[in-house]
Amino acid sequence: MSTSFKSIRYFIAVAESGSISAAIQELGVSQSVVSAAIAQIEADLGTLLFERKARGMTLTHAGHQFLRHAHQIEVAMRNARDALASRPHTVTGSLNIGVTSLMVGYYLPFLLDRFRRVFPRIQVQITEDRRDYLEHLLVSGELDVALIATSQLQNYRALDREVILRSGWRVWCPVNHRLTDNEKIDPEALARESLILLQADELGDATTGLWRHTQVDPKVLIRTSSVEAVRSLVATGSGVSVLPDMLYRPWSLEGDRIEARPLTQPLPELEVGLAWRKGAVLPEVLSNFLTAVRPTLSGHLPATGGAHMR
Repeated sequence: MSTSFKSIRYFIAVAESGSISAAIQELGVSQSVVSAAIAQIEADLGTLLFERKARGMTLTHAGHQFLRHAHQIEVAMRNARDALASRPHTVTGSLNIGVTSLMVGYYLPFLLDRFRRVFPRIQVQITEDRRDYLEHLLVSGELDVALIATSQLQNYRALDREVILRSGWRVWCPVNHRLTDNEKIDPEALARESLILLQADELGDATTGLWRHTQVDPKVLIRTSSVEAVRSLVATGSGVSVLPDMLYRPWSLEGDRIEARPLTQPLPELEVGLAWRKGAVLPEVLSNFLTAVRPTLSGHLPATGGAHMR
């Protein structure tokens, strides 16, 4: 295809003015140049974009469709020019990031590294706290963005979000545990085991949701905020746990192995992502952050268990 961005600009001008003669007054080029550009686009697309009439030109159905895409191309080119003109390494300012205790070690270092390499002169302040309190700080404007479990958002009407990954859940068991004889584990059988709950990011509450609408009362051995404690307790046979695949690793710090099996009644996927306060226009520092880290969100984060990227 030989359609150029300049040809697309000519097409938009004619489409919005309704005639080539009106468009060339705005564009400052000859009628033949504009006519040739439109003819080339139509040839490339294999369809007519205009109906030629004695007093002007009107868009065909295909022309209306292409106009929508042409505007998107124009906006994308404008954004690209703005991004290049901003010279990221000279941009200054401050960015306040919130993060939960679970996410701080898994994904924040990679996002932060990417951002600092693109915008090295922006000062970053990090607040680690519970998801509900970070939401409060986002809504009040005390934080610019937060890395949290976005599937658990409560202030979803006041916050926008961008998902990094979605993760299913599995049951963690010690090697040779009787539950590992099954391809999938039933929650009723699981409730008879000693349950080790990870309370970080309220994951323990999501786990006990397996029995919320039943008469079964699970046997909780311990609630802990330490992922490594869960790994060690499971691996040494103290109990079993139900956790997102993003946290799974088949061994504890001591080198004892852990096996994992899916549930017969899967829990809703855990979504991890970025959240920020809704607004008509993104603050510049937040826009810079999202622009810088999106390549990382697209697939350069570390693989974790069975989690999959958006």
